[in-house]
Amino acid sequence: MSKPYVRLDKSQAAVLLVDHQSGLLSLVRDIEPDRFKNNVLALADLAKYFKLPTILTTSFESGPNGPLVPELKELFPDAPYIARPGNINAWDNEDFVKAVKATGKKQLIIAGVVTEVCVAFPALSALEEGFDVFVVADASGTFNEVTRDAAWRRMEAAGAQLMTWFGVACELHRDWRNDIEGLAALFSAHIPDYRNLITSYSTLTAAK
Repeated sequence: MSKPYVRLDKSQAAVLLVDHQSGLLSLVRDIEPDRFKNNVLALADLAKYFKLPTILTTSFESGPNGPLVPELKELFPDAPYIARPGNINAWDNEDFVKAVKATGKKQLIIAGVVTEVCVAFPALSALEEGFDVFVVADASGTFNEVTRDAAWRRMEAAGAQLMTWFGVACELHRDWRNDIEGLAALFSAHIPDYRNLITSYSTLTAAK
């Protein structure tokens, strides 16, 4: 049975970046390391571009999971930063849940490492509490395709929507006329082929 189209709305959305930590990133094998990090930073850039409330959280930093990827902290120096002492499911951490609810947003855009744990557990918990959950599949990573696909199926069955960072950006933007140069710059920074497209567009525009 099909469900109604729940469209991302920048006035209703918040971004949760869960456990993008240096140690955990080394476990990601379902997507190439360079591409994966690019996707994570693209998601972070679009969150900043659309001025979406963004929450950073880590798990057991003092252990093998390691520290948060430094670029994320640099991008969001004033964002809520929840260093969980041991909770595997971020939703089990009271400070994290308080930070999420303090945004006042109904739509949660979630990405993290690893997909079947750090993404799936808070996604399922948020769905249970009535949030609309959008999982950014290409900014979340795990051991292999088997574990990834199992996590995707579990979250989808509970009502989560799977998206990519590019899809998220386009759905939030709605109309190119809102800001051609700004969105084009974001895309060009993370998609080399798109940079070629925009170079062509800029050249043609300048010639008119």
